[in-house]
Amino acid sequence: MPRLNSKLKRKSKKQSRTEVSDLSLKEQLAQKRKAKRERQQVILLLTMTVFLATVVGLAMALLSTPKIGVAAAAGISSLLLAYKYPRKALWAFLIYLPFAGTLTYVIGNSPLLQLAKDGLYIPALIGLFQEYQSKKLPFVIPKKLQPSLVILFGSCLLTLLIVNGSQQLAPECVQLLQVTKSTVCKGENDQPILMGILGFKIFLGYIPLIFCAYHLIRSKEELVFTSRLLTVLAIICCGLGFMQYLMLKTGTCAGTDQFSGAELFKASLEARCFVGGSLLYSPSQGLIRLPGTFVSPWHWGWFLIANAFFTYATAFSDPLPRWRTLGLVGMASVFIMSVISGQRVATVLVPITTGIMLILTGQVANLKRFLPIGVGLGLVLGGAVVTYPEVVQERWQSLVSRWEASPPQQMILDQFEFTLKNLNGSLFGLGLGRATNSARALGDVTLIETWFPKVMHEVGLLGLTAFLIVVTTLTVLTFKAYRSVRDKNLRIMGASFWVFVLFISYQTYWYPLDTDPVAVYYWFLAGVILKLPEIDQQELEKPKLTQENAPRSKSKRRKRASRKRIFA
Repeated sequence: MPRLNSKLKRKSKKQSRTEVSDLSLKEQLAQKRKAKRERQQVILLLTMTVFLATVVGLAMALLSTPKIGVAAAAGISSLLLAYKYPRKALWAFLIYLPFAGTLTYVIGNSPLLQLAKDGLYIPALIGLFQEYQSKKLPFVIPKKLQPSLVILFGSCLLTLLIVNGSQQLAPECVQLLQVTKSTVCKGENDQPILMGILGFKIFLGYIPLIFCAYHLIRSKEELVFTSRLLTVLAIICCGLGFMQYLMLKTGTCAGTDQFSGAELFKASLEARCFVGGSLLYSPSQGLIRLPGTFVSPWHWGWFLIANAFFTYATAFSDPLPRWRTLGLVGMASVFIMSVISGQRVATVLVPITTGIMLILTGQVANLKRFLPIGVGLGLVLGGAVVTYPEVVQERWQSLVSRWEASPPQQMILDQFEFTLKNLNGSLFGLGLGRATNSARALGDVTLIETWFPKVMHEVGLLGLTAFLIVVTTLTVLTFKAYRSVRDKNLRIMGASFWVFVLFISYQTYWYPLDTDPVAVYYWFLAGVILKLPEIDQQELEKPKLTQENAPRSKSKRRKRASRKRIFA
C-alpha cells in the first residue's frame, strides 16, 4: 500500500507539472499573439500617419512655404500618435514646452505654430480620458475639487454667452452716430465669440493637466524622473540662454543697439539671436532683456522663477548624490541667468523663493544636506560675481531705479482701480479674451499687466471669486496631500512643489497663469502633489511584501535541506 500511494503521488506530481508547462505554453502563445497584434496595429498606425502627414505636408508646402509644409506634416503626426500613446505624448509635451518659442521662430512666425504644443496635449488628454472611461475608472480626481471647478466653468460660460454673445450680435461702432461707455457695439473686424472661445481656452484650458498628471505618475520612479527631467531641461535652457548672452556680448549678434530713437528701448524680433524670440540688448543705454529659449523676456523670466522651485526639489530630495549635485548645478544656472538676462522680477524672486523654501521645507536645520549645497552654491555665485562685477552692478541699479519709478504695489492698485472703473458694475466682466494679448487678432484688447485685475476685467467679480475658490481649494488639498506623506524625500519634493503652487495661486504681478510655461507647470504639479499619498503608500507596502516573501523562501530552503539529509 505505501508503494502504491507513493506511485500515485508521483503521477499526480507529474500531471501537475505537465499542466503547469501546458499553461505556461498557452500563456506564451497568447503573449506572442498579443505582441503580433500590437506590432500590426503600430505598423498600420505609422503607415496611416506617414501617408496623411505626407499628403498634408506637400499640399501646405505647395500652397505656402516648405517650412509650413514640414510643420503641418509634424502637426498631423503628433495629433495621431499623441492620441494613440497619451502617456508618451504628455512626456513629449513637457520636453517640447521650453523650446516651443525657439521652434516657432525657426520654422516661421505664425500664430498657428504658437499653438503647436496643444497638438500633443489635447489628443493625449482625450486618449487618456477614453482609456479610463473604457476601464470604468474615475478620471477627475479628487472629487472635492469638482464643485469649485463647476462654479468656475459655469461663470465663464455665462460670460461667454451673455457678454461675448451680446457683443457678437451688437452692431459695429462705426455704424452708430453716438458711442458712449454704456453703448454695446463691436469693432469693424471684431469676432467676440471666437475671441471668447480662445480666451476660455487660455484661461481654463490647462486645468485638466491636474488629472493627466495624477494618472501619468504611477510610481516613485516616475515621480523622481519628472523632477530630474525638469532639472535637465532647466540646465539645457540656461546653457542656451548663456550662449545667447555671449553672442550678443561678443558682437556675433547686433542686438537692438543698431537701431535708433525709441527702437533702442523696445524688445524687437528683428534683433533675435540664436534662440528664442524678441529681445532688447542696448548696452549703450544700459538695457538688456533676454528671452532665452522663449518668445519674449517675460516668459523667460517666469520660466527661471518656476525652475528655482524644481531645481531645489532635485537638489534636496533626489535619492542619488549625483542627481542632487546636478540639482545644485541647476540652481546655480537659474541664479546666474536671472541676473544676466536682465529680468528684474526673476532677479528679485529667485533668491527670495529659494530662502522661503529652505524655511518651509525645514532644510535649514538639515545641516547634512544644507551645508554642502549652500557652500557649493555660494562658491559658484561668488565666482560669478567676481567674474562679472559690472553686470551685477548694472542689474542692481536697474532694479532700484525701476522700483523707484514704478513701485509694483502701486502698479497693482492702479490696475485694480482702472479695471473697476471699466467694469461699471458688471458682474460678468467685459468678455473673455478682452485682456488676452494673444487674442488681439480677433478684436480690440486692453493691456492689463497684473493677474487678478485681468481676470476681473474679463469675467467680472463673479469669475474672479470663482477662480479664487478653485485655487484656494487646490492649495488646501495639495497641502493636505503632501503633509500626509511619510517618506522623507517624497515629503521634501512635495513641499517644494506645494510652495510653487501656493506662490502662483495668489501672486498677481504680471499674469504667469495665462502664459507658458507657468500655466502648464502649475496645474501639472498640482496633480503630481495629489498623487503623493498613493505613491507613499506603495513605498510603505514594499518592505511588507519582501518580508512576506522572505519566510517562504527560507522554508523552501529548509525543506530542500531536510530532503537532502533524508536521501543522504
